[in-house]
Amino acid sequence: MSVSNGEPTDVLRTVPGDLPVPLDDGACRHLSGLRLPSVSLPSTDGRFVDLSKVDGRLVLFCYPMTGRPGQSVPEGWAQIPGAAGCTPQACSFRDRYEDLRKLRVTIFGLSTQTHTDQLEAAARLHLQYSLLSDSSFQFSQALKLPTFSVNNLTMTKRLTLISKDGIIQHCIYPVFPPDKNVDDVVNWLSASDA
Repeated sequence: MSVSNGEPTDVLRTVPGDLPVPLDDGACRHLSGLRLPSVSLPSTDGRFVDLSKVDGRLVLFCYPMTGRPGQSVPEGWAQIPGAAGCTPQACSFRDRYEDLRKLRVTIFGLSTQTHTDQLEAAARLHLQYSLLSDSSFQFSQALKLPTFSVNNLTMTKRLTLISKDGIIQHCIYPVFPPDKNVDDVVNWLSASDA
């Protein structure tokens, strides 16, 4: 899918109905109960964040890459199970931000895109939460998060971690459809608080 300057940006916020469904390959079964690694990640709010030091509940949704108006995504992107849908996922967390705040959670999005790419996405999408760049793969490698490669780029697969005081309590993987991930998060958090 190529996005040209003349195309409306709403195209980036729509999840195509014919995306291949990612299968659970077991790559995240080891995560529950692990401590988040102490890694300092650049944030779109201008600071560095060590997720292991976030008090209380944390929601971290990891995604491969957000599309960008005027730039093409890798060839065959929509045919890779779990690849497409990053921008709609980010927007769904934006749209339910207040619901998540009422559940007393801190929210971050994370990808292996550069900090500059993350800054562009956060500004363009008007996100109230921060995006983190793991372009060095320090965080992903420390947790042994699943990755995939396309066009000589390696990216973290889409998954969502919910932690409390630095300990992973729950992992959603695979995430599909990406724009409904926030609903799964809200439902899990609501049930766990009951």
